[in-house]
Amino acid sequence: MRPPRRRTALAATALAVLGTLLVGGSGAVVADTPRLPEVQDEFDSLGPDVHAAKLPSGRTAHFTDAGPRDGRPVLFIGGTGTSARAQHMTDFFGSTRDEMGLRLISVERNGFGDTEFDPGLGKADFAEDALAVLDRIGVEKVSVIAISGGGPYAAELAARAPERVRALHLAAALPPYGAKPAYCALSDDALGAALKDSVKDPRKWWAFPDDSPVKSIPGFADTAYEEGARTFNQRGQQADVAPQVHEQRLYCERPGPDLSRLKAPAYLYAGEKDTTVPPSTLAVWRDALPGREVVRRYADTGHDVQYRHWDQILADLAGYGDRTVVCRDSHSALVPAREAERLVESGEASLGSCAWQG
Repeated sequence: MRPPRRRTALAATALAVLGTLLVGGSGAVVADTPRLPEVQDEFDSLGPDVHAAKLPSGRTAHFTDAGPRDGRPVLFIGGTGTSARAQHMTDFFGSTRDEMGLRLISVERNGFGDTEFDPGLGKADFAEDALAVLDRIGVEKVSVIAISGGGPYAAELAARAPERVRALHLAAALPPYGAKPAYCALSDDALGAALKDSVKDPRKWWAFPDDSPVKSIPGFADTAYEEGARTFNQRGQQADVAPQVHEQRLYCERPGPDLSRLKAPAYLYAGEKDTTVPPSTLAVWRDALPGREVVRRYADTGHDVQYRHWDQILADLAGYGDRTVVCRDSHSALVPAREAERLVESGEASLGSCAWQG
């Protein structure tokens, strides 16, 4: 029985081979072997997981921790009305972040996302919680990046534990110094009424101008809307405006914390078109900081500077503050700052990754 089975197998093989042969123009027989797609062996990430930790204070902190465990730790403090998952909105440069070995940690603030609202808590309590989370995951020193309304919280943490701050990065960050915001004169009811519609509709909360460069980031708008929905509805709070009113009130507190003990360098980023946190606030921050600030002002952006120039912020966080991200000959590169300035002025390069040129 063995020989017949062999003949059958050979015949089947021959038919299969004949079925995949093509006759070329020269008369030569060429095999057309299609390449099968590879199936991945590991899952792709859908964004950072939100963890819960019971702290010594008795409070429960919710936090994310993304990137290599042995990477350079970065505390990401999102803008006002954001959850611990807001760092996911920077994943459009996730490959660069991983290439630079950065580990992003974000601690959720009072009343947002998964975190219960306690009207008795303030910025100092957030700083305490953030430091406790860092202790829990074994991080001693950390670089801090604060966006927009995260600025006052970053200042509080830097004043409370200056020895644990490797560098302070403030992107279009609201300062807890100088004149109070105009809305501070409103009653809670009036402030809540002014915020109500935006809190209910993330599309309003996360609206950017039509000419904003973030419009070129695939999926950015929908990711922002999902973040807004999470922030104000995650626990079934159904867009309760109270936590947001509370946070806005915290922004009215003066004077801000004393930063004179901070020895770490500070990086300040501002968009010239910003009307939310205008470039004039740079001077306010510089008056409060003890010195050694690096100031980056961009004429091409407004309050979206933290996203448009996130590539440069990543480079600064990774310790490449003496270099600038440019696009030259359709290739993104980190070049010495003076050389980058020359290339941009001559038109040989543009600021930022080539992704912005697509």
